Amino acid sequence: MAINRDLLGRVYRSPEPYEVTRGKIREFADAIQDPNPVYRDTAEAKAAGYADVIAPPTFPIIMGMEAAGQAVTDPELRLDFSMVVHGDQRFRYSRPLQAGDVVTTVTTISDIKVLGGNELITLESEISTLAGEHVVTSVNMLVVRGGAAQGEK
Repeated sequence: MAINRDLLGRVYRSPEPYEVTRGKIREFADAIQDPNPVYRDTAEAKAAGYADVIAPPTFPIIMGMEAAGQAVTDPELRLDFSMVVHGDQRFRYSRPLQAGDVVTTVTTISDIKVLGGNELITLESEISTLAGEHVVTSVNMLVVRGGAAQGEK
């Protein structure tokens, strides 16, 4: 069954704010095996011009998963997650995330299209501080293998 294109533009919000902490940043840097000292050492981060340790560039995946998870599990979308593969991931930064940031995420289904018998769904997650300052937009494209309805190739 094809993805419900009527949901194009639908918005999903993170259920609660996410606090970026030094510990969470360090754990993520450890998980991706990135030894960069600006992710671990406040003095190094300050010497590099930051107020505190900063998060690695792919860290927003953590925050984006809550709201994006709501989208991909929305029964109205009719997404067969067993047929999904990750197609692309991009980030557009206004500034790095840093320890002490408290952010919210708003995810929008920004595109649904058919390509070669597959469906592509793009989710844009805007991550902003509680004061409304944009920090980063995460753009995630998923491929639903063989998801296109007959005649939509």
